[in-house]
Amino acid sequence: MRRFDTRDAGFEAAFDAYLNERRGQPAEVDAAAAEIIEGVRTGGLAALLDYTRRFDRADLTEQSIRVSAAEIEAGAADCAEDVRQAIAFAAERIRAYHERQRPADARFVDEAGVELGWRWTPLEAVGVYVPGGRAAYPSTVLMNAVPAKVAGVGRIAMVTPPGKLQPAVLAAAKAAGVTEIWRVGGAHACAALAYGAGPIRPVDKIVGPGNAFVTAAKRRLYGVVGIDALAGPSEIVVVADAANNPDWIAADLLSQAEHDPAAQSILITDDAAFAAEVEQAVDRQLAVLATGEDARASWRDHGAVILSPLDASPGLVDRIAPEHVEFAVDAPERLADRVRHAGAIFMGRHTPEAIGDYVAGSNHVLPTSRAARFSSGLSIYDFIKRTSIVKCDPASFAILGPPTVALAEAEGLPAHARSASIRLNPRA
Repeated sequence: MRRFDTRDAGFEAAFDAYLNERRGQPAEVDAAAAEIIEGVRTGGLAALLDYTRRFDRADLTEQSIRVSAAEIEAGAADCAEDVRQAIAFAAERIRAYHERQRPADARFVDEAGVELGWRWTPLEAVGVYVPGGRAAYPSTVLMNAVPAKVAGVGRIAMVTPPGKLQPAVLAAAKAAGVTEIWRVGGAHACAALAYGAGPIRPVDKIVGPGNAFVTAAKRRLYGVVGIDALAGPSEIVVVADAANNPDWIAADLLSQAEHDPAAQSILITDDAAFAAEVEQAVDRQLAVLATGEDARASWRDHGAVILSPLDASPGLVDRIAPEHVEFAVDAPERLADRVRHAGAIFMGRHTPEAIGDYVAGSNHVLPTSRAARFSSGLSIYDFIKRTSIVKCDPASFAILGPPTVALAEAEGLPAHARSASIRLNPRA
């Protein structure tokens, strides 16, 4: 775990080096992903089933590859009642939050008499990747499928690695209205979603997190299909003063460290004694944490404590551009409102990031690896597209036609120019 102090002469160089470290970079998987994708593209279902046997040790057929409606119902019914209620609670809050994002169509006539506008339409089909290796993630189902449903996507195809389908995952699928679930994972599942394979029909976009092979496959498939983002290891920055309970802050830091040994947890505080208390609390909690092995590696190799005046914390946060940032201070808006680059901001001492992972209603699919500098978290906008509308009558075309001709000729595109000029002078 690194310690920084913004007052130190070498802070800038050391902090820049820390920010530029690579985390969780996989071994050479891109070539393997490319080979798998090509195999499924050319070999279809036979290749998909072969890769599933080789990589997942599952012997599936065209019939058994799909999770039946009866299996979904039975699995959801096996989910513990308190978990099922929590899933329903979360689904409704996620649905309500994303409903508020719905944009409006527009039509207007400008000063030239040209009718302009735009309209929004949902994607026809979306693939949702749900990891199934390290743990079961019903929240992944909700965060990806519920906004797609809100957007009006007609078909949602969920893929998840074969094996025992966790009741909570199936309960989440049911709550989100997902009825098409396939027992496939990895790069081969992404390829099947993009190109189709037997009963799996192609989709228009693939969303959802996965391992290094899934990320590599999504990168290669972009253009054949849309993708949400290239997910990296999770990140959290906690800005906290000494008025906090150090055990609370330690728990918040570990909530992301437990995701992956390459995750990154950073504390920014103005009090050295409090920082030491948090470090001690982290050590105590790691000793009893079931996910302590991964969390300890993350905290040891990528964690940091930064001593800084709190008023300078927004600038530090912007340089980190983290997936999540908490402002555990009084009147958090005074700092949070100055942050430009963050996937999600959690304000106040009673708003841990974990609330956002599950039930706040906001989406937990967020930009990582400093991508918050140029991208946003998943939203309804990922499942709709905007079409421009233009309509001219003879009078408005007479205004727009001449500059169109001039610009087309300036660009050396005579057919463009003629398509306008021929309407300005029909006898020409």
